[in-house]
Amino acid sequence: MKIERFFRIGRYFFAVAILAFGVQNLIWAHHDKTTMTIIPWLPAVPLLAYLVGIAFLAAGICLALNLKARTAAILLGALFLVFEIFLELPKAIVAPMDLGLRTLVFEVLTMSGAALMLAGILPTHGHDLGLSKISDNFLIGLGRYFLAVSAIVFRIPHFIIAGFIASLIPAWIPGAGLYWSYVTGAVFLVTGISLLTNWMARWTAAMLGVMFLLWFLLLHLPRVMSYPRSQVPAEWSSAFIALGICGGSWIAATALSRRPAHEASAKRS
Repeated sequence: MKIERFFRIGRYFFAVAILAFGVQNLIWAHHDKTTMTIIPWLPAVPLLAYLVGIAFLAAGICLALNLKARTAAILLGALFLVFEIFLELPKAIVAPMDLGLRTLVFEVLTMSGAALMLAGILPTHGHDLGLSKISDNFLIGLGRYFLAVSAIVFRIPHFIIAGFIASLIPAWIPGAGLYWSYVTGAVFLVTGISLLTNWMARWTAAMLGVMFLLWFLLLHLPRVMSYPRSQVPAEWSSAFIALGICGGSWIAATALSRRPAHEASAKRS
């Protein structure tokens, strides 16, 4: 189906975002004296930033060029999950009412889920470090729940701090800012419930990807282009997080719409 080909673009959007995180970590390793404001917001340890930057670059290249892509996606999903457990969750537990930290926690979880779902629809090549034994259904199912929980949490700020969210919306976009804040919050909630129940999950994930692509094009890119040296690297990071979640949502739409590639080829043979 043509629509399936379209949503496979999500893989490349996700790969570009991972590459961008890698480049940012390498460039800004010595910049921030307190914490690296690039996903996954590392402590201000240059060596750690360099190692993570190299890992992201390697993973992004593998995903984009299809070089051991399934293994790279599994390892990337596991790496994001390690960041989640050891870096992000402890900070959020200490400050549970900090919506910024809470959002970051679930951005990292979304990236992990997207990588795992991508692994679930990529073909296996050889033994792949033994990772070929991991079930595609397990990878897709785990990634789906990660995305579902994250989407439900993402909707919270759109209702609690709707005024601030509305202030981020350009004035030239028709409609009141508060209206769009509530609409996007509702989209997050519906998407999360849909992914949890697996009802219309493919289509809600696809529409979530469209929403994040519009955010990337209409909100984040203009901000980055208006003042590329201001609030760097946070602005660049926010832009590529939006692009990465767009790609991850379309990966989910693809994963939930068809049988994994290597199972399909095995059935044909």
